[in-house]
Amino acid sequence: MKSLFKKICIASDHAGFYLKDYIKDLLIQNNISVIDLGTLTDKSVDYPDYAKKVSNRIKSGRSDLGILVCGSGTGMAISANKIKGIRAAVCYNLKSTRLSRLHNNANIISLGSRLISKKNAFKLVSIFLKTKFEGGRHLRRVKKI
Repeated sequence: MKSLFKKICIASDHAGFYLKDYIKDLLIQNNISVIDLGTLTDKSVDYPDYAKKVSNRIKSGRSDLGILVCGSGTGMAISANKIKGIRAAVCYNLKSTRLSRLHNNANIISLGSRLISKKNAFKLVSIFLKTKFEGGRHLRRVKKI
């Protein structure tokens, strides 16, 4: 697996903890560097805290892209999108993932651990990391966000 991006960070809440660790381990096995911003256990935590960590790291330029995992993916995406410059997309199939990068230049993929399998989640992350933003007419639209 290849990635267009060198600096990737990942975080989850308690519901996404095991899927986050699974994705992180597979990225590392594929020689892709990833920074884990927590949570470090499956004990209950508040997802907005972790969405904010990933979003602020991307906003500051310390990471290029982020991966967020919670039960549905929605809470993390809503929280992340509160930060200026963040475009977090809830991705649930190959097409939604590809289009989130091609047309929206999403810089965070948000996954629902209760809605997709581990195998499918890693496929989505792989597509997210290797899909280039098309620019063109889409750039004009992204700039309006």
